[in-house]
Amino acid sequence: MENSTQRKRRCRKGVIVKNILFAAVSIPLILLLYFSCEKEFLNEKKFSEEMQREQEEESQEKMNEISYEEEIEEVVSVLKSDEQEQLQQTAKLAAEECADLYKDIKVLDTTFYQLEQRTKEQRREVVSRIGGLGFVSVSKGINMANYEKVEIFYSEYSDGKDAQVTIYEIYGDGRFGCRTFLYRAGKLQVYYVEITWQEGGVPILSHTSVWDLEEIRLTEKGYFIYTNKIKISHGNLREHYRIKPLAEDCRALTEKYISGLSYIDYNLLTVDWNGSNVEDIIMDTMFGDIYHMHTGEYLKVHGGRVDAEIFEEIMTIYFPITIEQLRHCCGYDADSDTYECDLFSVRPYAPFGEVVDYTENEDGTLTLFVDGVWPDYDSDYAFTNQVVIQSYEDGTFCYLSNVIEQKEMEIPVIKK
Repeated sequence: MENSTQRKRRCRKGVIVKNILFAAVSIPLILLLYFSCEKEFLNEKKFSEEMQREQEEESQEKMNEISYEEEIEEVVSVLKSDEQEQLQQTAKLAAEECADLYKDIKVLDTTFYQLEQRTKEQRREVVSRIGGLGFVSVSKGINMANYEKVEIFYSEYSDGKDAQVTIYEIYGDGRFGCRTFLYRAGKLQVYYVEITWQEGGVPILSHTSVWDLEEIRLTEKGYFIYTNKIKISHGNLREHYRIKPLAEDCRALTEKYISGLSYIDYNLLTVDWNGSNVEDIIMDTMFGDIYHMHTGEYLKVHGGRVDAEIFEEIMTIYFPITIEQLRHCCGYDADSDTYECDLFSVRPYAPFGEVVDYTENEDGTLTLFVDGVWPDYDSDYAFTNQVVIQSYEDGTFCYLSNVIEQKEMEIPVIKK
């Protein structure tokens, strides 16, 4: 018979063997689960980045109070305390003049003052009201009121004189971001005042801050581009405003046909093409943007592929291309009946197109004259495009051709 010591040894050996067998079975299973989850995570991450495209564009206009203050806590304002208080008071008084326009404001989160988005027409009315008070005011997609005051500020700065100007920017959710640009004693700064809203249209001061600028520039076409000394939260080293007005019809054409297209993710806008060589510019990286134009929603991709039915339906509307051509050039897989589809996250201030003129052609097509604006390089005339569009009665349209010409910057090269 076994003594107690032998039984203990046998039991320990049994436990060890069981643990080894358990590990041998479990580790491959854990690794499989891990990599499956990781793959799914990456797919969802891409989708999440796409879903947040407009929010990221809006958030770069706003300040993140806590982290922003940490970044610039050592910056000393060139303004005296009473001057700062005066700017705060002026901003609040200007907002009070618009209180009736905010009576319907909805506060989604009282802790962080998250507000429901305002329509473009609502924001336009606020810009007009603030402009009528004599202040410089602007909002995304809306011409700046009293822009001449920015030109005067820049002229005085260029002459080495002390100068300042305040720009009231109306954010998408209705907040006021009031940036006072200062040049004093050879130093460039921004003093920032943010006004938010309570239910019933009650404005309150939510945030103030100050930061140094590296440089400012006003381009001939009317872009005011400024460079921050440090990269601020939810912002960039380079920021900009369009100062001079853009014709409303050009704004509308830009929003419908050009906004959302990329100069750096695919070559739709960066090479000359027409119906004879359209296959050269069809890339899987463009589908997410075209899908958003067509549906107003952001594409969700599983495993880097999209169903052929939706891909072919949309691409044959927006480009003069056949299904056979698509299957030849776009990574079509017959077994799964899907196409490759790669999504890019937002890249702020890469070049963007702006329609500055257009021609209605005799054959019913439209030729858009587009300037490439590249604020990161102080350029509002990086290159020019002539994009020909065919519009349809159902509101859809087809890109028929593109011609690009280099101006201030080299044309980006995108490899297919």
